[in-house]
Amino acid sequence: MRMLTRSDTPVRYCLFDTAIGAVGMAWREEGVLRLQLPEASRAATERRLCGRSTGAIEAEPPREIEQAMADVRRYLVGERIDFCATAVDLAGVSAFHCRIYEVARRIRWGETTTYGALAGQAGCPDAARAVGQAMGRNPVPIIIPCHRVLASGGKAGGFSAFGGAATKERLLALEGVSLGGGVPLLPGLLPAH
Repeated sequence: MRMLTRSDTPVRYCLFDTAIGAVGMAWREEGVLRLQLPEASRAATERRLCGRSTGAIEAEPPREIEQAMADVRRYLVGERIDFCATAVDLAGVSAFHCRIYEVARRIRWGETTTYGALAGQAGCPDAARAVGQAMGRNPVPIIIPCHRVLASGGKAGGFSAFGGAATKERLLALEGVSLGGGVPLLPGLLPAH
């Protein structure tokens, strides 16, 4: 799992169509910098993506980014995709958030955990609220699977993408997880590091 944290290279971006609408991706040569799930319109998605990536220039994606986009498309139609090999550029992200994101990337397809359990796995057992804040600021949802992190009691908790918790539940449903009693949640245990 490559997660970089420093870069001076220019930010590029493009929007691409998926089964749930236009998704935006911004990148640098080091990896994916931002992933923007669909907003109410394609223009709104682009505005939100570019607002988070100051000075971004629309561009054709290089091969590695095209692969990441293809993986997101396949994921959004319900294909089991592992994003661990997708390079992520976390330049400007705090060390605490980077640690939380690193641990969150271990949560596999169809598995869930809680903010508290994730905090414990990251070595910060009293930081459940801070984990929730990190998930809310996740620059690359799906690639860093913040949708798989739930509030205590298996409740959805928040989700910063357009549509909020309903979008989170739809992403989980793609993986066969139902918070409404259909498919049971899997234990929130992550492998030890």
